[in-house]
This record gives sequence, C-alpha cells and structure tokens, in this order.
Amino acid sequence: MAPGAKQHPPVHIDFGDIQGDILRAYGNTYDCTSYAFVHIDCAPEQARAWFSGVVDHVTTANPWPRGEKPLTTLNVALTAPGLRALGVSDDKVGSFSREFREGMSDAARAVLLGDVGPSAPSQWERGLGTGETHVLLTINAQQPVDHKRALGKMKAAMKAAGGVRVIYQEDTEMLPGAREHFGYADGFAQPAVEGATERKVRGGGIPLQDGGWRAFAPGEFILGYPDEDTRVDPQRRLPNMPADPLGRSGTYMVWRKLYQDVALWRRTMRAAAKLYTAGDEDLLSAKVVGRWANGTPLVTHPDAPDDEFHPSSSQANDFRYDDDLDGMRCPLGSHIRRSNPRDALGWGGSLSFRHRMIRRGMPYGAVLPEGVMEDDGVDRGLVFVSFQASISRQFEGVQVQWLNAGNIFGLGNDKDYLLGDPFGKGKMTIQGKPPFLLSPQETFVTTRGGEYLFVPGMTALAALADGTTG
Repeated sequence: MAPGAKQHPPVHIDFGDIQGDILRAYGNTYDCTSYAFVHIDCAPEQARAWFSGVVDHVTTANPWPRGEKPLTTLNVALTAPGLRALGVSDDKVGSFSREFREGMSDAARAVLLGDVGPSAPSQWERGLGTGETHVLLTINAQQPVDHKRALGKMKAAMKAAGGVRVIYQEDTEMLPGAREHFGYADGFAQPAVEGATERKVRGGGIPLQDGGWRAFAPGEFILGYPDEDTRVDPQRRLPNMPADPLGRSGTYMVWRKLYQDVALWRRTMRAAAKLYTAGDEDLLSAKVVGRWANGTPLVTHPDAPDDEFHPSSSQANDFRYDDDLDGMRCPLGSHIRRSNPRDALGWGGSLSFRHRMIRRGMPYGAVLPEGVMEDDGVDRGLVFVSFQASISRQFEGVQVQWLNAGNIFGLGNDKDYLLGDPFGKGKMTIQGKPPFLLSPQETFVTTRGGEYLFVPGMTALAALADGTTG
C-alpha cells in the first residue's frame, strides 16, 4: 500500500464473472478488431436462442492458461433497445441509468456532448444512433486469417438463427508503432484498479499529497464492487446498479467513431510552426497534445522527447502538474492535460480523479502517407471505447466539463484544440514569454456515430440468454 493511503478491507474480484476486455486489455497482440452492431428482428425467444450461442464463446477476464493468448476473443454489449429485444421487462430496463436509456443521439444530449454541425446525429453513418442497434459484438484477432474465420462464424450463426443481422460493422487494425492517425502513441495511460492492475499505480492511480499514488476502487469501473464513495461511507454501501441479475460485474460502455482530418492537422501545424517555433512542427504538435509523438510527457521533457521512453514502462505516466501550474512546460489547454488534469485543478487531485475511464478502442482506415498535405478522401480515424460505472460522471463529465469548456482551467470558452470546434472557432493559447495563440481552425475530429451500451457480467449474460431476468 502506498504511503498515506487509508486502510480499507481488501477487494476480491471475480474475474470469471467479468468480460475480458474491461480490466484486462488484450494488448497489441491483437492487430485486428471488428465492432459488429446487430439488429434483432424476431421474437425474444428466437433472439435468445441465437444469443445463447454467442454467450458460450464470450471471453472472460480470467487469466489465460500458461499465459497463452487465444487466437481470437469475443465480447458482448447491449443497448437499451437491445435489452428489450431480448425480452427484458420495462421495469428492469428502467433500473439502468438515464443516459444509457436515452442514448448518445438524444437531441439534448448531443448538444451537451458537442455533437452538432457536421458531428450531429443526423449526419452519422447509417444505423448508428437510430435505436436500431441492439447488440454489439467485439471480435479481436491476432492475425487477419483468424479475423476472417471469426467473422465468418459470426455471420454463419446469424444466418442459421434467422431474424438477426449486422446493420453496421467497423473493422479496425493496429497502425505501425501502435500510433493513432495524427502520429501519436495512444492508449497506455490507463487507471490502476485495485485487485486487478496495481502495477499501473504510478501515474495511473489517485495522486496522494505525500507524492505517492493509490489504485482506484474497482467499483469506479465495475458495478457491484466498492467505489470511492464506499471507501468513506461508514455503512460501506455499494454504488447504484441495474436490478438483479443484470448489474453485478457489468459496466457501461461508450462507443464513438471519430473521423480524423489528418491532412488538415498537418497543414495547420506546419503553418503555425513557422510563426511559433521556426518550423519545429514536432514541438508545436507536442504542445497541443501534451506529449511528444512517442508518448514522452511534455511536463517532464519540455525540450525534446526521451528516445528511451517506452509506454509499457512503470514510469511512463508517473508525472503531475503541481510544479507546472502556469503551463509553461505543458500548456494548460493541451489535450492530455484537459482530458486527465491529475492534480492540475488543485486540492490534491480530488476534483479530477472520479472522472477517470478505462479506454480501449482502435484506429480505422489506411494511413495517410507521410508528407501528404491534401486529403485523399479515405475514411480514417479512431474508434473510441471507454468503460465506466457512470456515463454521466465519467465520460460525459470529461467531454462536457473539460474538453468542451475551458472555464475550469481558466481558459474561458476555449474547447480542446485537438478535438476542435465544429463551427471553426477553436483556438488555443500556448503559455510562454510571450504566449502564442493558435488561431481559430476547422475541426480536426468529427463524430461519425456512437452508442451508449451496457456490458453485462457472465451471470447476467446467462440470464439474458435464458430469459430469466424478470
């Protein structure tokens, strides 16, 4: 236990009851991932017969024998309409969170999230955000041949069952160097969860005033377990969750398809760098992101990246902002500082730690060749996936309060510059002597679709398949 951390009863996690892509990242071994959204167009009894066959192949969080990873993995999530399509009663569906039931494409919620203009649900790709998606099947594969075989089995099972079909599918693939399309290492700054991933505690946990860190209570991400409120509650009450048998070992999932305008990003950084850093695009881009391209934190290496930096190192995220409160090294408005302020908001990090999410996801689309400055018309970007116990507190809290509004950082109405403003009004101040202003620019990232889903535990999946949810 880290110095300064309070004593509390140990938590024992039932990994066999939790789906495997939440607490245990499958890692870069799995180069190919498909997200298949399924529509159910048959009676609940027939749908459950198909669903039962799916559940038999779901990957759990149990450690793999001898550490040998399977060739493919399968995980399942459902929308609120999907629960109803499997025969779950309105009363049981009503026990789920409001934001999950309303969905990401709800008109008021879309405005809240900044999904307006070109990112508005009316502009999303067909099938997403319409209420027609019921079940999400996530298939990971180590090799393309394994990927093709798994997809073939999935479609064959649907054809045999009848009444179920894929209405939207996004195929993704790991890019060289595990980068995203803007060229940055991504996905390694994950929260440390007690009982599961304590090895990530330095920089991935909750910052303590004595300089140490402690892991998050698992209930921040997995329902049915103590969360941070439980730790300080004399009665040790657990957080709210959907009615039995659906809630325990489950989590809420956010899925978003984000198109990245790589050519616009490159042109913008090149033009602005001539004024700011005499042509040093790498430094200017790092100021916007908050890290150098290889993942080195700007706050610890403000002048040049660490060539020995490795994202898997226990020290990769071991940094704070308490000695850079003026943003002279890592700008106050940089992307990683806004999405995870750590202790930058003061009060020892207590204003920010309950907004953490477990992030997964993969890039999609072919890479724009290096040096190309004009868009080639290829659809490319990132499939963003996050897991959290509360969509409103965690995902929406970050998106609305930190990325879409800058007031809490002393930045007024400035939005996160990397994600941009759909109306071309996004700007960013880079602290310095003198400060440098990145002028208003069109958005680099556009939402192409999304869904709020629930990822049931294995017991809940069995109840859904058997029709015994009540």
